[in-house]
Amino acid sequence: MKILTIVGARPQFIKAAALSREIAKHSGITEILVHTGQHYDSNMSDVFFSELEIPQPDYHLSIANLNHGAMTGRMLEGIEQVIFTEKPDMVLVYGDTNSTLAGALAAKKMHIKLAHVEAGLRSFDMQMPEEINRILTDRISDLLFCPTEQALKNIRLEGFENFGCKIYQTGDIMYDAALYYTQKAEQKLINVEKKPQEEYILCTIHRAENTGHPERLRSIFSALDIINDEKKIILPLHPRTKAILEREKINSNISIIDPVGYLEMIQLIRNCKLVITDSGGLQKEAYFFGKKCIVLRDTTEWVELMDNGFVVLTGSNQQDIVLSFRNLSETHPDCNHQLYGDGTCAQQIVEKITDAS
Repeated sequence: MKILTIVGARPQFIKAAALSREIAKHSGITEILVHTGQHYDSNMSDVFFSELEIPQPDYHLSIANLNHGAMTGRMLEGIEQVIFTEKPDMVLVYGDTNSTLAGALAAKKMHIKLAHVEAGLRSFDMQMPEEINRILTDRISDLLFCPTEQALKNIRLEGFENFGCKIYQTGDIMYDAALYYTQKAEQKLINVEKKPQEEYILCTIHRAENTGHPERLRSIFSALDIINDEKKIILPLHPRTKAILEREKINSNISIIDPVGYLEMIQLIRNCKLVITDSGGLQKEAYFFGKKCIVLRDTTEWVELMDNGFVVLTGSNQQDIVLSFRNLSETHPDCNHQLYGDGTCAQQIVEKITDAS
């Protein structure tokens, strides 16, 4: 059996590392890895392949830094050509990026089975490009691997049991990765200039719903400056966000560092007091390590984190962000819930893929 795996962004590299390691244990499966190039900066891409021990991609399409339509179209064209060459039995996609949608469309238009890891997530915000990508990918997938009970419920409520696809709740592949790489992270020292010498909050900002609206970004950084006066904030800054801050002349007193690899990010999460982010993946990673999280968005697809008190949604409102920081500091949610499975997601997915061949 030949599987064509499509990746292009940081969270997908981490998920692929966990699943590809499991796939490699099966002599009957050959995996061809395609990197679209969506994350093109070396700190956002190359470092993940080296430190996560992911084999170098068989194909690198080098498609990046384009608008949504142009990027998705170029990826679709490139992936289609790889499918012509490799003739896979199945295409496997992760999450909700442009790479995900392009891989899904290429597979189905060429009548190749499609598997979607992280299916069924919904923020119910159609202004998010990620929401559009995940809904369309789910609808045309043959195998849907849902990470949570809520994701499975969403799929069923939308009538997917009538669509001829196979639906599974497997837990979250990111949890598999977190368990495996925590030990490796303990052996990796953070660079001296990046290693905090005091208590700190970890922050990331990259979502288009914030970076694409200067007024939201100004409000967020205004709140971060207020919080920083009480507790140091460290922000590994996405290259695109950095360019927008410079263009909009948004200055801040918080500690801004270059993007970090996954092992360094694990170190930063484990040692921080609180996480502030607009990332979907980091919300979960904070939970994996028992950290509370402020989400700089109006919605979240990870509703179980909110329901169990691990995250609070603030949007971009300055007062809400600051108030939530002070309130959340006093809460102590129960960390004993198994919200994302038992760490065997990769094993379950490979078993189901094998059964489908």
